[in-house]
Amino acid sequence: GIVHRIDKDTSGLLIVALSPVSFVKLSEMIRERRIDRTYTALVRGHMDSPSGVIDAPIGRNPYKRTRQAVVQKGRPARTRYTVIEEFENHSLLTITLETGRTHQIRVHMQAIGHSIVGDKTYGVRSPTFSLTRQFLHASKLEFSHPMTDEVVLVTSDLPKDLQDEL
Repeated sequence: GIVHRIDKDTSGLLIVALSPVSFVKLSEMIRERRIDRTYTALVRGHMDSPSGVIDAPIGRNPYKRTRQAVVQKGRPARTRYTVIEEFENHSLLTITLETGRTHQIRVHMQAIGHSIVGDKTYGVRSPTFSLTRQFLHASKLEFSHPMTDEVVLVTSDLPKDLQDEL
């Protein structure tokens, strides 16, 4: 079964368990935050700091039930970011998750005024880019193998459609 999944229109790495035992162990590792998940994203504007933490609870949007939002009574959510490069009106970021809420990166970035480029749900449309999806890529996963305990590190380069936008 799929242990680490990504949003529709997000590219990158998944974790798929090939046995029931692995599935249980990997799911436990996700729950216990023992799997490091790193993303690459292009966001609107420039960040106030070259790195930071967004610590804001996420829950169902009270006005648009099909969306998530930063809400006072939501579940705890923490997202770390580091600026890789700044462009005229955008910033390329490395983002790591400390928690794993639905649409967490997209909701947190929108909440601080730096929505993901191409995000049709939480962002704004821009004629500047020709993307047909959001600029969000699951680029690195690191964890202990559920059977051997060896460190597993997998990476994925940006796909061509995202590279072409930089």
